Amino acid sequence: MKAGIIGCGSIARFRHAPEYKANEHISEIVFYDRNPERAERLAAMFDGTVAGSVDDMLEDPDIKVVSDCSSNENHPIFSTQALLHGKHVLCEKPISLTVEDASKIIDAQKKSGTVLMVDHNQRFTRAHQKAREIVQSGELGKVLTFRTTFGHKGPEHWGINKSNSTWFFKKERSGFGVAGDLGIHKLDLIHYLMEDEIVKISALQGALDKVDEQGKPIEVCDNIVATMQTKKGCLGTASFSWTYYGEEDNSTILYCEKGIIKIYHHPAYQLEVIHSNGEKVHYQLEKMQTNDDQTNTGVINAFINCVQSSRKPLASGEDALISLRVVLAMLDSAETGHAITISS
Repeated sequence: MKAGIIGCGSIARFRHAPEYKANEHISEIVFYDRNPERAERLAAMFDGTVAGSVDDMLEDPDIKVVSDCSSNENHPIFSTQALLHGKHVLCEKPISLTVEDASKIIDAQKKSGTVLMVDHNQRFTRAHQKAREIVQSGELGKVLTFRTTFGHKGPEHWGINKSNSTWFFKKERSGFGVAGDLGIHKLDLIHYLMEDEIVKISALQGALDKVDEQGKPIEVCDNIVATMQTKKGCLGTASFSWTYYGEEDNSTILYCEKGIIKIYHHPAYQLEVIHSNGEKVHYQLEKMQTNDDQTNTGVINAFINCVQSSRKPLASGEDALISLRVVLAMLDSAETGHAITISS
């Protein structure tokens, strides 16, 4: 079958396109971007073709799967249209900028009966999946507290145009700044690792260092920190940043009744388990995906497997909506100065 990609920025170039190209079930990739040159560039790189419009792509009966790699504000438009055209959709995160729009996408999936998966790719790393297994096994008892962080030097170094004019810095397009770019990954990961949900959150945010193309502070946060409580009573902290200029940090630590699980914290081991008696168990599982070191995330393979088997995806629209509610509450808390209780 053929795959379509809407939006030809860096996420399409470095993640979606090469993983579709490597998948044995994909015969061709069709690219669309509002900037035709970007689509043509990726089509040349991956032996694909270019669609003249989104409608052309969605009306092609041979295109069975579509990746929505457009900017955040467009997900409710393109993902909804693709689903209602009978396409299986892999939507980039965040699923949308509002609960209402996210619900529209989910409703379109239910109406179409096709697969909707959201690219919360941290669920797919071997270290995170192994950590979840350890939590589920109960060998360390229940999780009591946690801390997580995700930061790098900013989207102007990652995005397609490599400049401070990046859409990530624009309120009307990005919506959430670093909270929606990096933070939502880790909030979703906490839900996944602990089979739990964040229900209360308090946060502080700032545009501490980033400036736009006019040299003015950006319209969204480049740093946000939060404290939170889960439905099961766990307490945790989180920090998300576009100003980690020395190196990326993508680590999470779970503090349990009988020990500690450290994920992407040790320089040599992706997972480290420290038992309460001091015994340490180290796991070398895979390299962590970073902006500077792209590896296959396994997301496209998982998506195609769901399409072929009609299985529920590991990161569903409903999962994405839960994490979106947390991001919205985090930003609400940062803006109002109050702790926010999250209602479902």
